[in-house]
Amino acid sequence: MTSTAYAWQLTRDLDAFLARAGDFLRAGPVRHTVPLTVTDALGRRGMDGYGDEPPLFGVLERDGAVRGTFFRTPPYRLNLTAVDERDADALAALLADVDTALPGAMAEPDTAGAFAEAWRRRTGATAVRVRSERLYRLVDLTAPGPVPAGRARVASGADRELLARWYRDFADAIGGSAQRDGGAWADDRISHGGVSLWEAPDGTPLAMAGATPPVAGQVRVGPVYTPASLRGRGYAGAVTAEVSRAARAAGAQEVLLFADLADPTSTGLYRRIGYRPVADFAAYDFTGAREGGSAADGSRGGR
Repeated sequence: MTSTAYAWQLTRDLDAFLARAGDFLRAGPVRHTVPLTVTDALGRRGMDGYGDEPPLFGVLERDGAVRGTFFRTPPYRLNLTAVDERDADALAALLADVDTALPGAMAEPDTAGAFAEAWRRRTGATAVRVRSERLYRLVDLTAPGPVPAGRARVASGADRELLARWYRDFADAIGGSAQRDGGAWADDRISHGGVSLWEAPDGTPLAMAGATPPVAGQVRVGPVYTPASLRGRGYAGAVTAEVSRAARAAGAQEVLLFADLADPTSTGLYRRIGYRPVADFAAYDFTGAREGGSAADGSRGGR
């Protein structure tokens, strides 16, 4: 890994990153669910699992201990663990010289806000908060009632086309774009039994809920999707409860999920099932940065 004056160390080597930061991430698997599951996926799929450009990782060390980490899988946002304002500013200063295409950042709100402001100062970008999410953990699983007719089943290869389409539809429904090719996403989830369907008594699929493979004792549920014409009938709640039950039965110590705070229907549903809040997260998008120059001093070179 390459040392910097700011105590942040950068690498594109996944093994080197995990050798330095793995214990830190695993010591807090709930708040670190995203870096844990993304690095696990990169290890399984390969380093091009999220895009053609190689991922970038960073570790913050001070006094001989890891204090924070980040990863970025281009072309997607930076994902940053909780750090203080000084360390967020130092990271922005460092990345302004190596990642001029940074499209945004996601972290717990104080960290995300501090990094976004530092990035604005140093690059001239406009930083806009575009999404607020809450991380939940399962406490006491309660099946939503009344449970609709039908049953849950693990999706198989025969469901690939449906899963790919629903993955794209889910991305559209939350106002974003699909992070991966729908077929590749479906193949990956099918390979480890990572998505279940709620189907009608006649076998018609009605809703889906995914789940990550277990890492450091935690499993994260998502995405949860019901086609618009089928919503409000309990299918999402039923399949989410079943996926949550299955994760617990398979030995997961923590079952987690994220919910969009702008969607009170989903957040209410998850609380009824037995999920309780852990922490909030904020996503910022960056636009309009001066390419190849710093807003602070005009001297920053290109990538």
